[in-house]
Amino acid sequence: MKKLSILNSQFSIRKGFTLIELLVVISIISILASLLLANFVGVRQRGRDAQRKSDLRQVQSALELYRSDSGLYPDVLPSCGLSITDATGNTTYMKKTPCDPLTKVPYSYSYDNVTFTYTLYACLENDGDTESDKNQNRTPNLQPDCTGADKTNVSFTLENP
Repeated sequence: MKKLSILNSQFSIRKGFTLIELLVVISIISILASLLLANFVGVRQRGRDAQRKSDLRQVQSALELYRSDSGLYPDVLPSCGLSITDATGNTTYMKKTPCDPLTKVPYSYSYDNVTFTYTLYACLENDGDTESDKNQNRTPNLQPDCTGADKTNVSFTLENP
């Protein structure tokens, strides 16, 4: 019988990752994070736009109740957080007038006392909104606060029915 001799060879055992492997993993994670972040910003904008449209519809309901009791619409809307009441202050149609969720300024309201019509509008952040004036083939009711470098020039308008 032949005696087998086992050669003791040195095998190097790697512990950890190489620099290239770490750079590849970090770049993949950063690409995924940037895609998710861009999508998250869009979701927040659409959420604020949905809040704006809901607020305008609630104000419109309060204005219609006001008109059914007094026969006319109010000349001006109260500031943010104040209530919409009749002239005597006895009837409350809306406890708190809503404000824009991002800028915290009141929504725009204009009343024409000749035609007895009003217009409510808000600036939207998402220019692809299906209910915007642009996408409903309505003339946009653009005011100076809807224009600028960080604005989309898209508005949402409600008028008296």
